[in-house]
Amino acid sequence: MAAVGSSGSTGAAGQGTVSAGTLEAGTVSAAHRRLKYISLAVLVVQNASLILSIRYTRTLPGDRFFATTAVVMAEVLKGLTCLLLLFAQKRGNVKHLVLFLHEAVLVQYVDTLKLAVPSLIYTLQNNLQYVAISNLPAATFQVTYQLKILTTALFSVLMLNRSLSRLQWVSLLLLFTGVAIVQAQQAGGGGPRPLDQNPGVGLAAVVASCLSSGFAGVYFEKILKGSSGSVWLRNLQLGLFGTALGLVGLWWAEGTAVAHRGFFFGYTPAVWGVVLNQAFGGLLVAVVVKYADNILKGFATSLSIVLSTVASIRLFGFHVDPLFALGAGLVIGAVYLYSLPRGAAKAIASTSLQPHWIMLATQSFCGPQAASLMLRPLKMGLL
Repeated sequence: MAAVGSSGSTGAAGQGTVSAGTLEAGTVSAAHRRLKYISLAVLVVQNASLILSIRYTRTLPGDRFFATTAVVMAEVLKGLTCLLLLFAQKRGNVKHLVLFLHEAVLVQYVDTLKLAVPSLIYTLQNNLQYVAISNLPAATFQVTYQLKILTTALFSVLMLNRSLSRLQWVSLLLLFTGVAIVQAQQAGGGGPRPLDQNPGVGLAAVVASCLSSGFAGVYFEKILKGSSGSVWLRNLQLGLFGTALGLVGLWWAEGTAVAHRGFFFGYTPAVWGVVLNQAFGGLLVAVVVKYADNILKGFATSLSIVLSTVASIRLFGFHVDPLFALGAGLVIGAVYLYSLPRGAAKAIASTSLQPHWIMLATQSFCGPQAASLMLRPLKMGLL
């Protein structure tokens, strides 16, 4: 959001007088800060609540809903919402909407077909998330799922020829180390778990989900560079493919059971909450993310990990031991370091105050050992 100031005469203004342009710029700046804080809150709540709600619904006693139907319903609701938003953009004119969709979806069918690949991968990713969260504690999943940063970075280097700074490579190494520590804690029996949960299956699902997320995100960016389509049109196209592919996946994985018990078998208000969160949460994030820079998004991810951990302790009796705290702390620090712009990273590395404020933030969660390890790349000037 750009602030447009006034360029009027300054000679007539007396001392202590605030010009209209200054007031306008200050108002715009304050509004932008509010939008950033709102964006931060939305990102944190959506990230944490989706994972926690899925974990809650998948661990309740009684009949368990079919995850494939939830994925399909989320795609249907997302597509319908985008269709309504496009209808509103056309001022409620059905004819204009039909002509627009005919041109954008059918006439420009090549652009539409390009979205089939990311839509297939996103559908697979959404199903894998249910498998992973059904077999891993919410906090463990939240930490491990940050591997998508690593996979996205690697695919960006390979497919988009992007370069990463030395600090970013070090932060990716810290990220991998932190996830490995958390998984070692999980494999070592970090607290009791239900007999129907398999951490190995959960780990395989979350790794596959991270790989698909990284590839789909980079591929989506690559094929749509220079595209003029709105975010609502692209999400509508993704929703169309996602619904069709989701139905194919439903038929292949759980078709017989769904036919026998019904599409909405096991649905409760909590399950509908998960579906609505998955459908509308992503669209809401798409709206607010333009107000969030990389640092804010990294901070939101870190807060989501902390929030998921605290909520897991209260809701699911999750036990935080030193290994988990160390691994989660490394991941939080790595996410923050990776999100820093190169100029900001150099400024932080060059100031003598840097160790103190980062150390205070990290020691409170993961202890002095992990905090010292996270700060070492900055102290060495690995930028």
